[in-house]
Amino acid sequence: MTERNPKSKAYGTREWATKTVNCCTGCSHDCRYCYARGIAVRFKRINPGDWHHEQIRERDVFKQHKKYPGRVMFPSSHDITDGNWSACQMVLNNLLKSGNEVLVVSKPHLFCIGATCSLFGNYQNNLVFRFSIGSCDDRVLSFWEPNAPSYDERKAALELAYRKGFQTSISIEPMLDFANIDQLISDLLPYVTDSIWIGKMNHLGRIAKSLDEDLLPALRQIEAGQSHKIILSIYARHRDNPKIKWKDSIKKVVGLASNAEPGMDI
Repeated sequence: MTERNPKSKAYGTREWATKTVNCCTGCSHDCRYCYARGIAVRFKRINPGDWHHEQIRERDVFKQHKKYPGRVMFPSSHDITDGNWSACQMVLNNLLKSGNEVLVVSKPHLFCIGATCSLFGNYQNNLVFRFSIGSCDDRVLSFWEPNAPSYDERKAALELAYRKGFQTSISIEPMLDFANIDQLISDLLPYVTDSIWIGKMNHLGRIAKSLDEDLLPALRQIEAGQSHKIILSIYARHRDNPKIKWKDSIKKVVGLASNAEPGMDI
């Protein structure tokens, strides 16, 4: 194992992209662990109970983007949903027509992904889908991601993008169901052309402050499921799979080096 670089700034979204683009404040999925919501509430950009009401920022929708160095991630602080799909497609169009390589990260709605594939079929070399699927158990998904699509819908969106010839990848970050992660990987791997990323749920202390007391046992279960022992076991089982990649939260545990530069996606 190689030594980590403690000064590396390539963590979080910067492991995947050199720039992030968004066009909404708030997200209808209303995930309990959402870091963007915590930041927005902290800086009084939105009331805690209003996060699920998506506010489309027209200035960002109509912005004409230049060609950026490296890969652009869209979106990063909200998702692509039925309610903001038209706005998101305009942003994608502005990014792609300028020649950008775009990483679309989403808990995918089948309609939205199907429409995106249809609209941007000529940009298959510039567009990579990365679908967030932290569990194959809808009970787990519906608890942590209350308004996001079911597992079957997310898998169907992955299969659709794959069959349409797009580059596909998966984010199992946060890992919501360590006991079934092998099943999840096995089920999705046939439709992945690029990679499957695995990462821990971060900021557990902040999340605990936002949860009602009766919900804290679910967070403790997450904490137990990403112990060093379990992470090392998952790493041992999948380290030789060339399509499995590890977020910085895992690299810290297993002793891998952090990415030397942002956007390396390795």
